[in-house]
Amino acid sequence: MSKKDKNNDIESEQVDGVQNETVEVEDQVSEDQPVEDTEEETVEEKLEAELKQEKEKFLRLFAEFENYKRRTSKERIELFSTASEGVMKTLLPVLDDFERALSHIEDDKEAEELRKGVLLIYQKLVNTLGQKGLKVMEVEKGDVFNADTHEAITQIPAPNDDLKGKIIDIVEKGYLLGEKIIRFPKVVIGQ
Repeated sequence: MSKKDKNNDIESEQVDGVQNETVEVEDQVSEDQPVEDTEEETVEEKLEAELKQEKEKFLRLFAEFENYKRRTSKERIELFSTASEGVMKTLLPVLDDFERALSHIEDDKEAEELRKGVLLIYQKLVNTLGQKGLKVMEVEKGDVFNADTHEAITQIPAPNDDLKGKIIDIVEKGYLLGEKIIRFPKVVIGQ
């Protein structure tokens, strides 16, 4: 063999080797690309999961804040509506006195003008307090006793079986301020 042939053989072997290496490198690159894609996907998935978590946190915080605003608004409205509770409670005995006075002078024919004057003042007071949210609790004889809304001051034997556990007499009226009971009606119940 001549030198040229040897050189050609060596060159062809080198070219074949380089081509084989190139193919191997390309194979490695193609194998590496899915790995990189997989890594990118996992990073992307992690970021999506974190984003989802942050969105959920945000929604929870937003809902909690809305509940807080609603609760404080409700408390403020309640505070304003019941701010006069102390004054109302101190005026309830005055209302009771007016009712007693009216019942006593109702029978007296000579005190007709006095009765009209007391009745006028009583009605003005009741209307004014009613505008501020004071309402009389509706309780009647024969109603079923409810410990949540009535105050039993005594129990007496029921005149008949129908009145057992029911209200026999109302000693003192009960009052509501808005939806809150500020004085429970005092009642006598049948035993």
